[in-house]
Amino acid sequence: MKLSHRLKNSLLTLALVGLLSGLATLSYYFTGQIDITRNASNTLSETSQKVVATLPDNIQITAYIKKDTGLRRQIEQLIDRYRAYKADISLTFIDPASIPEKTRELNIGSEGVILVEYQGRVERLILIDEAALTNALLQLVNANERWVSFLSGHGERAATGIANFDLGTLGKTLDQRKIKAQSLNLATVQAIPDNSSLLVISAPAVPLMNGELTLIKQYIDKGGNLLLLIDPNNSQLTPLLDYLGIRVLAGTLVDGQSKLYGIDDPSFVLASEYSKHPITKGFQTITVYPTVSALEVEPTSPFESTVLLSSAKQSWTETSPVSGKIRFDAGGVEKAGPLNFAYALTRDINKDTQQRIVVVGDGDFLSNTYLGNVGNLDMGLRIINWLIHDDNFIDIPAKTTPDASLQLSNTAQAVIGFGFLIMLPVLLLATGFWVWRRRNRR
Repeated sequence: MKLSHRLKNSLLTLALVGLLSGLATLSYYFTGQIDITRNASNTLSETSQKVVATLPDNIQITAYIKKDTGLRRQIEQLIDRYRAYKADISLTFIDPASIPEKTRELNIGSEGVILVEYQGRVERLILIDEAALTNALLQLVNANERWVSFLSGHGERAATGIANFDLGTLGKTLDQRKIKAQSLNLATVQAIPDNSSLLVISAPAVPLMNGELTLIKQYIDKGGNLLLLIDPNNSQLTPLLDYLGIRVLAGTLVDGQSKLYGIDDPSFVLASEYSKHPITKGFQTITVYPTVSALEVEPTSPFESTVLLSSAKQSWTETSPVSGKIRFDAGGVEKAGPLNFAYALTRDINKDTQQRIVVVGDGDFLSNTYLGNVGNLDMGLRIINWLIHDDNFIDIPAKTTPDASLQLSNTAQAVIGFGFLIMLPVLLLATGFWVWRRRNRR
């Protein structure tokens, strides 16, 4: 009888072990998951699934992120959602500290960077979430070759230059996106090329000739897209600004809150909040502008204007040299912040064409020296993409977790604290004492 009972137990144990082993083997070869979160926060959106379905080739993602950070795990979890719909996505982590030369070459800051590569083209991301990654993939798959002309011949920043004040790094980044940068000297070429999607004029050091101004005004009249970058106390672009209905305020815009970010130079203006516009849609990264002119739109401007960038309330236009101790002169021509220093201008040329112009009161933020600062590169690319009518970006709402925090009243906190810190230990001690007394009475 005992042998039969032991045999039954042994067979039952073997059967249970075999069942568990079989389930473990099946789970190794076949995986499945169910997203039971309220807003499907662990599932790729339908929009992202459709974008991934249009990519036949493999995707390489290289994350230059420090070791032992929770960010690496978050990136892995995000990429796993994409891999559920496209298996050939490779993810590589590299510690920037281990490759200092490559870090300098790629202009990687302390926050790290994520490079997304597809068919030889590269997108650069500082912050990564589903919206950012899907938009990067969409940009890569739809990248048709376009041309951007950079005005030259007047001491402007060169799109291929390697000097600190030049725009060479921006030019290389544009080339990776199939946006070709070409220099344009109107003294030798008597017209703006028809294949140019955008004309960029970056703070010329000497005045433009009357014939050049005429050609640029004709380009504007025909609906050409334009990016103007202005430096303080530089009046070379005043004729064009007057033509657009933009006025430059006297002095240099200084920011009283820059010290909060560890910047001692008040001429550095930081932007952390942005107005509602397609350029800044979903953009939440700080951008840095080294020397800035404040701008105003004249009521007579023929364009519809939208403010892109504004300074903080603690800012003002400093008309004296920005050195030593400076303060706002309330009785003079200086103006107190917040002040606008970038505008987006639009005008309908016909029912199918919208002219787009952006004027920024700083020519340095896209230069080789400052392009890698926080979100400057991303902002520059957003501006250029909008100006050349690359409106393929999509908006994927952030998936927030509802009821992620628990709000308790003071009474509830006191009851829980009293219960766990006093009542529960006392109850455990009393139970232990009661069990000990019962055993001693036996």
